[in-house]
Amino acid sequence: MLGRTLKNHSRTVATLAVGVLVGGAVAGGSFAIADSSTPRTDRQITNMTDEVSKIKAYYGDTVDAGGEHWPSATSNYAKQVAAIENDAQKYLDNKAKHDRGTKKAIVLDVDDTSLSTYNYELETTFVYNPTSNAQYIATKTMPAVFGMNTLATRAAQEGYTVFFITGRPEAQRASTAANLAAVGFPTADAEHLFLKNNATPPPYLPCAPTCTTIQYKSGTRAHIESLGYQIVADFGDQQSDLSGGHTERTFKIPNPMYYLP
Repeated sequence: MLGRTLKNHSRTVATLAVGVLVGGAVAGGSFAIADSSTPRTDRQITNMTDEVSKIKAYYGDTVDAGGEHWPSATSNYAKQVAAIENDAQKYLDNKAKHDRGTKKAIVLDVDDTSLSTYNYELETTFVYNPTSNAQYIATKTMPAVFGMNTLATRAAQEGYTVFFITGRPEAQRASTAANLAAVGFPTADAEHLFLKNNATPPPYLPCAPTCTTIQYKSGTRAHIESLGYQIVADFGDQQSDLSGGHTERTFKIPNPMYYLP
């Protein structure tokens, strides 16, 4: 989820010294960690060069003629995503058959759930910067996370309304909607794409403009429910995308590049 602010963003340069892997969910570099205890010896610290190499291998790093990096469709990352999507598709197909007459919906996070930020992360050495982030989003078309555009399109064909909830700021609405459309996702218009608007926060988010990710995402899902929708599934690459309820089932997309609370 690339729409992260410096205030809420945990991947700071300070974490370079403490990139300890916890359960395989967090990688080194300038990656946030789930266990912030101080290492007692160097053996407890992940070697950053090694971790970046592992990330590249996991994603099947390929480089195009322009020097940009892309995940490979035959990578272990792609295979893991495909297995999750296969499970999700079976679930959605079954719900579509048996839950007729309800306004069914699914919710997708954007960054590293719908759109891959892999090239941006490598370009910035996994250090988030709001200026470079905004420039990248405004000028580049990120590829779809393998298969997610197909899953979302099929869900729409089966009668699901597809919503997107992202931590990107409201100023990036046009670029975000255009990117989603360019890589084959269902319409992400103003009614279906929710971005953070700290300047004029919506009334259904009383915590704004200081909402945590969980408060913002779950509060927005609650708002979607208030419109009469039954959220059948919620997809995200961070646990904070999925926590807080207001969905029947969650699907976690793998992302070892960073961690956001």
